[in-house]
Amino acid sequence: MTERSFIHDRLVPVGSILLLMLVIWYFAAYSMNAPFQRDFDRRAGETRSNIEFLMKTMSQPKPTMPAPHQVAENLWKNTFTVKPWSKRSLVYHSWVTLSATLSGFAMGTALGVAIAIGIVHIPALDRSFLPWIIASQTIPILAIAPMIIVLLSAIGITGLLPKALISTYLSFFPVAVGMVKGLRSPDVLHLDLMRTYSASKMQTLWKLRIPASVPFFFTSMKVAIAASLIGAIVGELPTGAVAGIGSKLLAGSYYSQTVDIFAALIAGSIVAILLVTAVDVVGRFVNTRMGAKAQ
Repeated sequence: MTERSFIHDRLVPVGSILLLMLVIWYFAAYSMNAPFQRDFDRRAGETRSNIEFLMKTMSQPKPTMPAPHQVAENLWKNTFTVKPWSKRSLVYHSWVTLSATLSGFAMGTALGVAIAIGIVHIPALDRSFLPWIIASQTIPILAIAPMIIVLLSAIGITGLLPKALISTYLSFFPVAVGMVKGLRSPDVLHLDLMRTYSASKMQTLWKLRIPASVPFFFTSMKVAIAASLIGAIVGELPTGAVAGIGSKLLAGSYYSQTVDIFAALIAGSIVAILLVTAVDVVGRFVNTRMGAKAQ
């Protein structure tokens, strides 16, 4: 891809969407904060020009809807002006959530792959177990998370593991579904060829099915890693956690610190983007090493 085509195909569309989002965000911030500012000025007996009123509306300490520059300032302050291990640092809180995310993602990936292999090789599991797996994802995670936290707390298990298990619950499903499709993707002629060579099921799995499933695997992993992050954040909410992105959201809601809430949400989004990008890079490398054409 040439530099000109990259700018035309990637940067211009993404930049246009970001610009549009910023315009809508500023408009929403002004619309939601202006009534409070107008009422405050009326009670204080102050008269402001339109510019002064706009500036005050966009710089309220506890706005209903924080403006983008307020969120950006908070992100900068809590990321680059404090020590990474400080409990005020978004880096510290992101790391706490990331540790639960990666643990749950690893367990969810392993569980999803094991379930997929079982479904593909055991027809009874396909007919009996797969519908239950699909049905399990219809239960809201906000209903399951407190149950997991309470049950594990009753037997003395707290900390990282409960959050990791919630992440596992959300991340195993896309991996299982993607791997089932990937393991079943080899052409019938290729499967017949393996039978002609008297290959066992295990040999067919390792030599044919798993290599064919790699593109599906990494595609599903990008969905799973994002779901795992959501699970880790949700797992922090019912525990009253003192660290993690979820704890920042809770603290912000308790004290009406909307700027902190939005900053924590943006930090979580950045972590998600980095995780998905990392999985995508690894997937491209593996596919290239296996002889797939680079896109």
